Amino acid sequence: MNNSFEELLITSEHVVGVASLPTIHRNPFDRLLIARAIAEDLLLVSANRKIGEYPGPIRRV
Repeated sequence: MNNSFEELLITSEHVVGVASLPTIHRNPFDRLLIARAIAEDLLLVSANRKIGEYPGPIRRV
């Protein structure tokens, strides 16, 4: 079985982006994913209702 994965790099731009997010959701990992999606113009897809409340390239499923 092939269990390969790609490691996501976190940059200072992503970390700084977390500070500019509104405090809708307090989970630090989720907030980092949101900031990364915004910084890199990536679509973040989540079933989490709180994540879906953020502006940016986010789609709630």
